[in-house]
Amino acid sequence: MIGAMRNITRGDGLMNRALRSASLNLFGFGFSQALRLASNLILTRLLFPEAFGIMAMVSVFLMGLAMFSDVGVGPAIMQSKRGDDRDFLNTAWTIQIIRGVSLWLIACALAWPMARYFGEPDLVYYLPVAALTQLALGFLPTRQETANRHLKVGRVTLLEMATNLIGALAAIGLAWALQSVWALVISGVLASVAQVVLYDLFLPGERNRLRWERAAAQELIRFGKWVFLSTIAGFAIGQADKVIIGGWLSTHDFGIYNIGFFWASFAFLMGSVVVRKVMIPVYRESPPGESRENFLRLRKMRMLATGGMIGLAMLPALFGEWLIAFLYDPRYLAAGGIVVLVSVVQIPAIIGVTYDQAALAVGDSRRFFVLAATRAVLVIGGMIAGITFYGLPGALAGQGLAMLAAHPVVVWLATRSRAWDPLHDLFYFVLGGGLGALALWWNWPLIAGLAQVQPGG
Repeated sequence: MIGAMRNITRGDGLMNRALRSASLNLFGFGFSQALRLASNLILTRLLFPEAFGIMAMVSVFLMGLAMFSDVGVGPAIMQSKRGDDRDFLNTAWTIQIIRGVSLWLIACALAWPMARYFGEPDLVYYLPVAALTQLALGFLPTRQETANRHLKVGRVTLLEMATNLIGALAAIGLAWALQSVWALVISGVLASVAQVVLYDLFLPGERNRLRWERAAAQELIRFGKWVFLSTIAGFAIGQADKVIIGGWLSTHDFGIYNIGFFWASFAFLMGSVVVRKVMIPVYRESPPGESRENFLRLRKMRMLATGGMIGLAMLPALFGEWLIAFLYDPRYLAAGGIVVLVSVVQIPAIIGVTYDQAALAVGDSRRFFVLAATRAVLVIGGMIAGITFYGLPGALAGQGLAMLAAHPVVVWLATRSRAWDPLHDLFYFVLGGGLGALALWWNWPLIAGLAQVQPGG
């Protein structure tokens, strides 16, 4: 047993590196979420619910900007044959800086229209300052992607943890001093600047320099054009609830919604982090269509990942009401129903998450876009139809049904790279569906209570 553990922690084989990388990413994610929880509990006592609603509006705007301009620099480095070439990396870094500057300028230009849409005049001031995070992150060294490419993420994980700690402490200190939304805005900028400085000082390897190599730029753009379109669709998938529900609820209720969403999204976010950082290198170095051994190795990883994510999702799905009542004051009790319903509707997405990177691993960003676009159309349509006819619970149910309807496209994508595992899907759809039905039955009064939430209040 000790020898096996030593082999996992020290071996250089693909599975050894993948397990270490997954473990470190899980540890880092767990730390960041625990820290986020602790700071969240403190901040809910220092600030008011509307502050979290306003910050959610800021966050969805910034995330939209970032995703609508994503050219796939990270995945390109991780999958490209030139992913370790100095000219390729410096060209990617230069593109990243140009993007960061452009995002900040766009944020300044769109601040007033966004303030009008959300009905919050102060967004005119918050958005340009908050967008400085994107300007700063444009200078992140590509050494972090090199570490992810080779599944050597120990130092990156430690630096991410340090960045999260700096951001949390800054938010708490500023909230105590300012008693304002500005505490959340400014702390986000400080955390981004700290991340750039820490990565530049402590990640091994040569520092990036401004460089524009035509061949590298063409490869990045060719790969990135489909990633760009995919991330636009990804924004719709991941943030449609914030846009649609945020425009439907009052700022107060939207703040409570985001408290509940934070708890419900833990399992899916964790799985997405691990998949993004681990599965592309695994698919690249151990293609499932190359041998039965590779396929079975991926099956073990996929079974463990999906089972762990569904298990984690069921905790808030079953006990969301008690969780919110124990951790928050009475102003936030309505978040309990959000926790339950969002946890359940994410099950179809959890089952499909380990397939998503198969196309990117072989450089086929076009098919990845087809999947993302399909999901986006279904999610937006499902949420709009749901909120129109059944209010808040209808919007969330529509999101879950949309992800279920998109699963045949997930199967198509996985089949193209011979990664689809019907045994995995059948087992977890039966298990996840049964557990989700149990959670809904157990908490039905909470779900029914969500139907009483009215537009604008």
